[in-house]
Amino acid sequence: MAFSIYRASIPVLIRGFENLTDILKKGEAFAAEKGLAPGDLLEARLYEDMHNLIKQVQLASDSAKGCGARLAGIENPSFPDEESNFAELHARIGKTVDFLKTISERQLDGAEAKTITMKVRGRELNFTGADYLLNFALPNFYFHVTTAYDILRHKGVPLSKLDYLGKL
Repeated sequence: MAFSIYRASIPVLIRGFENLTDILKKGEAFAAEKGLAPGDLLEARLYEDMHNLIKQVQLASDSAKGCGARLAGIENPSFPDEESNFAELHARIGKTVDFLKTISERQLDGAEAKTITMKVRGRELNFTGADYLLNFALPNFYFHVTTAYDILRHKGVPLSKLDYLGKL
């Protein structure tokens, strides 16, 4: 079977959000069980110069919707970064997944060879669609999902690698 940029992107991103949703739910349950204020988890970060849990979810969302939009050649929806609780993070994930589900396999036909140009920290980056997906978009997405997992794990939420990998 030939490489399918659609199969390597949209379903993979959606699955990542399904797993992140389950991880966040475990964090919520842990906070309730331990009598912690949800903000103790939501505002937590791994190190003082890193983003907190809320921002990690927002950045995972931005990364995923940007990936889908760039590969499909459509407008990237803008979501304001206003989330302050678990329910709002779940809603943000839901909106992102809903957007990704609007992108059809046909819209990504040939996207592996298209030129993707981005400005990142004042630099212009140029990729083929395949290089963008495999070397920038997916690693960026997984960085933020992994960091969200790590923040919760660091705070004592009983998570395992199987939570990160999700249903196999």
